[in-house]
Parts: sequence; structure tokens; C-alpha cells
Amino acid sequence: MKKLVATFVGAACIGAGGGAGVYATLSPASTTVVRQVTVASGQATASTSAFSVGDVYNRTHKGVVEITVTSSGAGSPVPGFGNPGTQQAQGSGFVYDSKGDVVTNQHVVDGATSISVKFWDGTTKKATVVGTDASDDLAVIHVDAPSSMLFPIALGDSTKVAVGDGVIVIGSPFGLDETVTSGIVSALHRQMTSPNNFTIDDSIQTDAAINHGNSGGNDGVGFAIPSNTVKAVATQLIAGGKVQHAYLGVGISSSGAAKLTNVVSGAPADKAGLQVGDVITAIDGTKLSTGDDLRAAIAAKSPGDTISVTYTRGDAPHTASVKLADRPS
Repeated sequence: MKKLVATFVGAACIGAGGGAGVYATLSPASTTVVRQVTVASGQATASTSAFSVGDVYNRTHKGVVEITVTSSGAGSPVPGFGNPGTQQAQGSGFVYDSKGDVVTNQHVVDGATSISVKFWDGTTKKATVVGTDASDDLAVIHVDAPSSMLFPIALGDSTKVAVGDGVIVIGSPFGLDETVTSGIVSALHRQMTSPNNFTIDDSIQTDAAINHGNSGGNDGVGFAIPSNTVKAVATQLIAGGKVQHAYLGVGISSSGAAKLTNVVSGAPADKAGLQVGDVITAIDGTKLSTGDDLRAAIAAKSPGDTISVTYTRGDAPHTASVKLADRPS
């Protein structure tokens, strides 16, 4: 049986056309930067199997949860009134597995002093943070709940998503739980800026409404993290509580060749002698044409790997050996 595709940004963005699960991450509290990326490989074809909005809702809504987060401010407690700085925020998430792991956005649980999860039947359970990854705006939290309450949502393969595939969003906008909106995948291969200012590649654009409380703010267009990224990050968080990303420590131009616009002081690139204005043309002998190629090449590595970087400075070619670090928070 074909897996239903799912995801969220607090809202479950589910491909009604059988496309991949996506994880929406448009936050009203931060600025999301998006740009289009040209991808050389062919576009995935749309699935021929389709479900109605009602079909998808009936099969998945029990796996969608409402998350309430309490955080403390800087104010001092006032007798009889508690801490005036205490704040509550609300988002959504989805049940990831039968052990009680729930996926949501990092920005939803950031700074939380307590977290509660409300299930489809109204039952509320306390949750703890398993791990977070600000670079991909993803988090896993855990609830101790009986298996009868847990309805995990299977993730699809985001490489098979196509423009025009149906998208269904299930979440709790404005605290209105079990709300459904729908639309289509309106574009692929976008890029978003994560809460810690790194790039989230291959983001999926949709016109389905992702409202406040779905970790979104509907402006007529929304963006989502690919389900394959969600799966990779969640697996690492559940296994060890953190995600490691290889780090070169450079800024690159937004278009054209991989020209360095910034070299972070003390980062691997800086230690190897790279400078602003250098153009990286190859990693480990594999030629690069764009900054996106460089980003993908580094993402495929692990912290601690030593790579050969070929670059030009002026008209002269150079090669440097660089030991990659773990991406800072």
C-alpha cells in the first residue's frame, strides 16, 4: 500500500496526490528568506494515485497534535501573580513513531520550560525535548502515552513530489484544533533561512494556507521542509539528541559561481587560508559550477572529514586541504 505522505509545521502538510511528506516552517516570529534554485536533475513525476481531502484527513488526523509551550521571561515573580514574564505559545506537530516521539519545529519549543501535547481526542500529556536542530528548524519531543493514543504518520519520499501535487494542511491555527486547509505544490527547490541563519535546501512551496498556530502566518504562500530532511534529522535526534552538520565557514554569492563573500574568522576555511573573493571550483576533485553545488558537497560530508578544496584567486588556481568542523549553533 502506498504510504500517505505527511508533515507539518505544526500543521501536517500532506500530499493528497501521493507526493512526499513535507514539513512546513513559515514562522510569524521570524523572517523567512526564500529563493529559487536551479536543479540539473529531472523533475519527479506526480503520482497517479489520489486521495480526496476527506480521505487524507480520516487517515491521518489522529496523528496530528497541538503543542502548548510555556517559557519564562526576564521579569521577577510577583507575589500572588507569578512571573509576569511567563509566556505561552501554541503550535502543532505529528506523531513520528509508536514510542511517543513527536516531530515539530525547533522554533516552537525553543526556550520552553514546559511542553504539553494535546491529542486528537482531547487528552493532554506533558512532553520533554529529545533534541533540536536549529539549522533545519526541526525538533523531536517525547510523550509517555499508551500505544492506543499514538497514530504515527508515515513519511513519503520528497524526491517524488511534483509541482501541482495536492497538499493538505492539518493543524491548530489560532488554537482551533483539527483544522484542514488545502492547496497544491506551487514550486520546488526553494531555499529558506533557518532560525540560526543557515540554509534549508530543497524547500517546497505551497499555496495551502498555513496559519498562525500551524507555526505559520498565511501570506498566500508557504514553505515546507522536505520529508527526507525531516526523516534524516529526526533519526539522528532520536538516536543521540543532536544533529551534526559539516561546516566550512564561508558565505557564498547567491547566484553564479561559488565565490566567497565571507570567511568566518577561525573557521576551517579561514585556517586553510581561503579569502573573500576566492572562487571554489572543486571539492575532492569533483567540479563545482555554483554555490549550491558547494553547499551540497559540504552537506554530504561529516564533521572531522578532511577535504581537498580547489579554488581560484585572481587568475591563479590553488588547492587547500581543509578539515571540516561541526556547524556552530
